[in-house]
Amino acid sequence: MSDRQQLADSEPRLSASEEDVDATGQPSAPAPRRRRGRRIALIVLLVLALLAGGGVLAGGLYYRSVNSSIDRVDAFTGVPEESRPQVVSKGAMNIMILGSDSRDPENTGGSRSDTIILAHLPKDRSSAQLISIPRDTWVSVPRSKDGQHGGRDAKINAAYAWGGVPLMVQTLEQFTGVRIDHVTMVDFAGFKEIVDALGGIDVDVEKSFTSIHPPFRTFSPGRQRMDGEAALDYSRQRKQFADGDFARIRHQQQVIRAILDKAASGGVLANPGKLNSFVKATSNAVAVDKSLSLLDLAMELRGLRSGNLAFVTCPAKGTGRVGTESVVFADKPKAKTLFDAVRRDSVPDIVAAGK
Repeated sequence: MSDRQQLADSEPRLSASEEDVDATGQPSAPAPRRRRGRRIALIVLLVLALLAGGGVLAGGLYYRSVNSSIDRVDAFTGVPEESRPQVVSKGAMNIMILGSDSRDPENTGGSRSDTIILAHLPKDRSSAQLISIPRDTWVSVPRSKDGQHGGRDAKINAAYAWGGVPLMVQTLEQFTGVRIDHVTMVDFAGFKEIVDALGGIDVDVEKSFTSIHPPFRTFSPGRQRMDGEAALDYSRQRKQFADGDFARIRHQQQVIRAILDKAASGGVLANPGKLNSFVKATSNAVAVDKSLSLLDLAMELRGLRSGNLAFVTCPAKGTGRVGTESVVFADKPKAKTLFDAVRRDSVPDIVAAGK
């Protein structure tokens, strides 16, 4: 078994209080070492969609070589069917994307900064809506399979620490009322290689700030060309912003959109060398559930471009504390409106509810 597969199948044990991180980015307590997870991104699926659109995946041998390098995770074993939401709109697809940054320089103690995205692909596959859920969102976490954790309110990312991917599926389904069809996991640090394979990306920086990580880059306002190291650094910053982790979410969304734009318009599909480097970097960073057919999904999404993406953040009332923990409180009425729209596959209502 490869190291990447062991990471994908691992279920680190950690209490919610042990991984307590302030919603504005301030750690409230040292965190113990735990197994490294993976940060997530829909970009991998979208990249494969671009390749399908270019006719590249039509080559069976090439597709099999790419597919063989992608790890599979056991995402749904142990998830009680009777507790799962019913499918409301047949044909739509909902993908849970989660993981953590295995090389985050802020987390020298082994704790990782989790990211959670619910990606909605409507029935006609003409667009995609990516709903970011802050990792510190205070929710009810079902009891873990071993009975030792959960069964109480906690930060949403505690579910992964307590019960791996299956408990994360249960928790997200319970919180949103949306049935999860598939799971994708990517090490966000792998974005560095992806961006470099593209020759850099262009990102609009909202304000001037200096990174808190070596080499302490200064990002100036306006459009900037970033290589892989700079893009990864930019995606990690939050302490310089009043809205903390929400700023980090915005930056990650910017990077995802920029990667897709560059992949679509930067001559990657027409350059065999660039294409091979891009595919290798992308497939090396990704893991998916056992039933997801990347080829089928790529063909369905072959017309998707960044202009068809909508980035939404789960509505929140603000941040606060529960005991010793700093948390994000969801705006439950607004969140219900948003996720009801996801269930009904109503794209205009999803976008409107996320504003």
